[in-house]
Parts: sequence; C-alpha cells; structure tokens
Amino acid sequence: MLKTMLLAAVAIATPAVAAHRDTPDVQLQKVLDGRVAGKPVNCISLSDANSSQIINGKAIIYRVGGRLYVNEPQSGAASLRDDDILVTRTFGSQLCSIDMVRLVDRASRYPHGFVSLGKFVPYTKPKAG
Repeated sequence: MLKTMLLAAVAIATPAVAAHRDTPDVQLQKVLDGRVAGKPVNCISLSDANSSQIINGKAIIYRVGGRLYVNEPQSGAASLRDDDILVTRTFGSQLCSIDMVRLVDRASRYPHGFVSLGKFVPYTKPKAG
C-alpha cells in the first residue's frame, strides 16, 4: 500500500517537474502565448505593476494591468532564479532600463547577485474581431 501511495505521489508530481525542465526560451514562450509584442519602452510605472515573474536565467516579467512587460537584463540574467526576491531601488515612481535589481535568495535571505535592466517589451493580447 505504501508503494502505491508513493507511485501516486510521483505520478502527481511529474507534470510539475517536467514543466521546470523546459528551457528558459520555452518557459517565456508559454507565458507569452497568444500575445503580440509592442514597441520597447525605457520605463514602466511601479505603482501600476501588479506582480513580477522570473524566468530562470532569462528575464523578468512585470504585469501591468492586462499587459506583460518582458525585461531581458543587459547583464546578470544568468543569476536569475524563480525563487529570488527582487530588490529594486528607484529614484521616482518608475522602473527604468538604467536601474539595477538586487537578487536575494528567498530561503536564506542572502543577496547573491544583481541584474542591470534592459528595455521593457510590452506584450498584449490582440483585440478580438
């Protein structure tokens, strides 16, 4: 019976593990599926940002309303991990391509690197019709 329970637990966990094995490019494509890229911008309003998501070693995605802004850092992207805490120090109400973001390990709370942001590429869902 214990063996059956263990096999069931493994079967349930397998899809989540398989999703983590996707390359960063595939993970990003899945998040952006059905969306169209717009013209890159230098800054986004932090007060309008609802959430952020990290694609390991690749990008930070900021959700602003129904729009996703993808930032592929100019440097330090290899340090990005999906369990990082992003610590941002800005001068004003906007997050811009000249800003730096410190990366802090969620478990240990110890800083382990930083990224230098690039431009923000907006992605929106096309209007039906």
